[in-house]
Amino acid sequence: MAGKTKLELTWIGKDKRPRLEPRILIEDPEFSYHAETRREGDYFDNMLIHGDNLLALKALETDPNVRGKVKCIYIDPPFNTQQAFPNYDDGIEHSLWLSLMRERLEILRNLLSNDGSLFVHIDDNELAYLTVICDEIFGRSNRISIVAFKQGSATGHKAINPGVVSTSNFILIYARQKSSWKPNRLFVKRADGRDTRYNKFIVNRQDHHSQWHFTTLMKAFSEHCGLPEKGIKKALGDEFEKSITDFVHENADSVIQPARPDYNAVSAEARKLIDQSRGQPDTVLLLERGGSLSDMYFIGGQKILFYRDKLKFIDGKWESGEPLTSIWDDILSNNLHNEGSVEFPKGKKPEALIKRCIELSSEVGDLVLDSFGGSGTTGAVAHKMGRRWIMVELGEHAITHVVPRMQKVIDGTDKGGVTEAMNWKGGGGYRFLKLGPSLLQKDNWGNLVINKDYKPEMLAEAMCKHFNYTYAPSAEHYWMHGKATENAFIYVTTNSLTFDQLKALSDDVGEERSLLVCCRAYEAAGDNQMNLTIKKIPRVVLDRCEWGKDDYSLKIAALPVQDEESEIVEITAAKPRKNKASVAQANLFDGTEEN
Repeated sequence: MAGKTKLELTWIGKDKRPRLEPRILIEDPEFSYHAETRREGDYFDNMLIHGDNLLALKALETDPNVRGKVKCIYIDPPFNTQQAFPNYDDGIEHSLWLSLMRERLEILRNLLSNDGSLFVHIDDNELAYLTVICDEIFGRSNRISIVAFKQGSATGHKAINPGVVSTSNFILIYARQKSSWKPNRLFVKRADGRDTRYNKFIVNRQDHHSQWHFTTLMKAFSEHCGLPEKGIKKALGDEFEKSITDFVHENADSVIQPARPDYNAVSAEARKLIDQSRGQPDTVLLLERGGSLSDMYFIGGQKILFYRDKLKFIDGKWESGEPLTSIWDDILSNNLHNEGSVEFPKGKKPEALIKRCIELSSEVGDLVLDSFGGSGTTGAVAHKMGRRWIMVELGEHAITHVVPRMQKVIDGTDKGGVTEAMNWKGGGGYRFLKLGPSLLQKDNWGNLVINKDYKPEMLAEAMCKHFNYTYAPSAEHYWMHGKATENAFIYVTTNSLTFDQLKALSDDVGEERSLLVCCRAYEAAGDNQMNLTIKKIPRVVLDRCEWGKDDYSLKIAALPVQDEESEIVEITAAKPRKNKASVAQANLFDGTEEN
């Protein structure tokens, strides 16, 4: 056991790692969109990135305005179910899938703020292995929860399946730093309906409990409105739900629901009294417990629950709510075909589900990210909730699905999903971005040279990414293209610099500042300038990346058939291991499972 320092999940090809190029992002104005007017609270710096999601994540990781700034990440990666769905390939060989997720999860962690959190939507095919990988990357101590999400019901063809019928997906929740994570307290609607929740109404709550008289909630509400009980719903129309929830909230101390008494909380004598009252449904029994315990009321042997503490403001209405648990069975994935006005069979997730994740972990104005954009559910929900957002999508449905969906959200014409709950009226905007080309390309003799399509400003921004500088060209100083600190700057040029030019540059920079100079060539004497560090391009970046690789997606049809014996996945102590080239050659992907 010597040298084994930790437990980890091992698989074939785990040690094969890509050398990703930090690409620049270029706006395509044709698909960018914004509202015609600006309102307070609107955000226009949202980003829809069309391209390989691993390269896009790398581009974001090298952007100081994004790295460490994301509050909430929701991803819905391919489930690896060995099925080909209409909009994406989901049949990735097992060990490859593990490598693919590992690469993305490591970058996603770097994008999170210290108080940020990640939500990964997955089914039971890879749940166990994904959990172990996330434990390795985020730390087991930063695992928040594994939520069971009710994906469907055991109806239709599922009802005749033998054995255990699968109706659930799962959501893994991890914090970047659990000690800093401050989730919001959420409540969900009780599963039972209004008729059972609001059983009775106390007409004379102000009188002594022995004199109380009861009626139904609907009758009390109809009398309050001065309308006949039988036709009150029709009479109030669209105002009925709001009116009755407001009435319940305002009279919560009079709205009750009988529940089973807690026999463990009362004495044997009190239990006797409770049992004796069972045959007297209108008799109220008060048990005075005193101390820190509140008094308990019973009617017909059942404990009375008053709704002052039970009513919660959920999605714009006062509802009988209960705390959020790790079982989410109140949001179903049925009847989603109209959400967003786009079709995405077998892939679309409910807007209400994304809303819950965002609502649990962020506030208005926070940044939300989804690197498996699909048809754009996460961006649509984040936009309606007043969050800033970034989505990445490789497929053509970035244009055919996400763009029209987000345009409807911004125009205020998307009436589905969480629109009503958020009282969304439209506004804001986003920029449509594409990955820039590779910085270096081979010339006619096979040598790597600067891409001829790179304009000077593109080259400067790319070099900033390579050396972790913030691209911020100055209008005052021609040599100030970016900065690392308040006193450290970068200058990028394709010119060859003479000693005199470097000396003049050094004098302009001054003793209190330092400058990284990236140029095609320079006179050796220029190295004597103490405040300048000089690098030749492209030599300085030649060995940093895999140049010219635009697609890290995995083409399923091109995969060789692998022997069953070669797929070995085990949990063991860390140790050096050899790669199997046949598998390691194809260990990158870009899934497009939708949210």
